[in-house]
Amino acid sequence: MKTQTIKFKDRNNNYSIVIGNNILKVLPQKIKQVCPKSKKIAVFFDAGVPVKFRKSIAKHLKKYQLSFFNFKGTEKEKSLKSVNLLLNKLFSKNFNRSDLVLSVGGGITGDLVGFVSSIYKRGVNFINVPTTLLSQVDAAVGGKTGVNSSFGKNMVGSFFQPKLVVVDTDFLKSLKKKEMICGYAEILKHAIIKDKSFFNWLKKNTKYIFLKQSKQLIFAIKKSCKIKLFFVNKDVHERDLRMNLNFGHTFAHAIEVKNNYSKKITHGEAVLAGMVLATKLSISKKICNKKDLKEIMQIYKTNNLSYTFKKYENYKEILKLIPFLKNDKKNNDEKINFILLKKIGKTGKPNKYKISINELRKQVKELTQY
Repeated sequence: MKTQTIKFKDRNNNYSIVIGNNILKVLPQKIKQVCPKSKKIAVFFDAGVPVKFRKSIAKHLKKYQLSFFNFKGTEKEKSLKSVNLLLNKLFSKNFNRSDLVLSVGGGITGDLVGFVSSIYKRGVNFINVPTTLLSQVDAAVGGKTGVNSSFGKNMVGSFFQPKLVVVDTDFLKSLKKKEMICGYAEILKHAIIKDKSFFNWLKKNTKYIFLKQSKQLIFAIKKSCKIKLFFVNKDVHERDLRMNLNFGHTFAHAIEVKNNYSKKITHGEAVLAGMVLATKLSISKKICNKKDLKEIMQIYKTNNLSYTFKKYENYKEILKLIPFLKNDKKNNDEKINFILLKKIGKTGKPNKYKISINELRKQVKELTQY
């Protein structure tokens, strides 16, 4: 499959997402187009990025004054302390606003480096090269940046669009299955909330995504990015329609915070569990049919993903999540603001299904009956 390009455009920004296999060679040409005045480039690498990609990027960008920095891409490092550290690195090299900051890594690295770029001298050029499936289909698309606080995930951040996103599926060859599952969770979510035909395609092709077949990967990434951009273009600052992208995430973030962002359960695994819980809650609220849950569960079963929600078939385990649901960013009052499912391909409207803690406690036992 040839290189694919998706355009993002709103009133204030426009940029391209370039998708393909072994395409880092496009960087010099693209940088010249979108950042013609840049002379210096600060490249922030996730520590897990294989050396061959570091060498390739250094080779392709040799005409620029390059500064390389390593960052450990973990949730615990995604903090204001790290923000200050990265800012000081840019100040020490005297970067100006026409220069460029390049992030090469997963979603955590992109979120952090994007946030630093948004506040360094009130905004410096930023290009994202996401290296995990999760960051390629989710974190690198839409302009959300930020870091965690002790009160929850991504509580400090900004909306800041990159100048360019380069998605190279060659990075995915070094990923473990657990990391591929992280990205697949978002791909599946995008299909569930917006596109039944894409969901049906995933029924047949999910196995090829996990086998890292370039053709299927590029198609799934492009489709997924287009669905996300559909919501982002209509609601850049996440005040209404874009909240649909949080389907499954209310439960997922609670699972992550409760487990103190432990490596034992990844973001994607938490999202997979969260989508099942959100679908069951949708059935309990009588807005979704059991057959939709059955279809979703079949994809889990066929691709050995059922382990992600096994624990939450016990209502006591769901009850333990409730205290961690209160700080979700979608909440704008004392109730929990859930995104619920009407059917595969369509969610209920944001802010329509708000549930009090007491009501949720009563419904939890019912969730284990489906």
